[in-house]
Amino acid sequence: MIVGIEGRVVRKDPTYVHLDVNGLTYEVFVSVNTSSAITDPSVRLLTTHIIREDAHLLYGFKEADEKKMFDTLIRINGVGPKAALAICSTFAPDTFARVIASKDVSMLKRVPGIGPKSASRILVEIADFVATGEDAISSDMNQAVLALESLGFKKEHIQKALQGAVGDTATLVKEGLKKLQRL
Repeated sequence: MIVGIEGRVVRKDPTYVHLDVNGLTYEVFVSVNTSSAITDPSVRLLTTHIIREDAHLLYGFKEADEKKMFDTLIRINGVGPKAALAICSTFAPDTFARVIASKDVSMLKRVPGIGPKSASRILVEIADFVATGEDAISSDMNQAVLALESLGFKKEHIQKALQGAVGDTATLVKEGLKKLQRL
């Protein structure tokens, strides 16, 4: 798996760059945003390497947030690398997050190749990915609360101790124990 590439820019178009890496030239597909951010003759890109039956494709990104957005989008049923790259070209990651949060189908339909059905499906399925991440955080907090309750601490004291704490279950329990000793 190729996760990054650094080389000299041989050719640059709005949707791809050719990078010379020690005499070997790679074609890396990029979003319009990444393409416009490439200004130096040499560049380092984070990549997603997609292997198909008929091709090995590299998709490059200057920013980790854009790569994460792309990787999330291609996991959605019916969204391939071309559609994901079109979305990355249309929206910066922070703007896309606002579109998702507001469930704005009309904004998503502005992406070339995305119709009303696809836009609705993307909003529904990406909300599931976001919810899964929030559920994991919530699950860790719930497990930490249960562990501290089993040690005999009162729920209202536990909630005060864990307020604003972040981390996995073990980290939350340790943090909670430190604060509960002071209460």
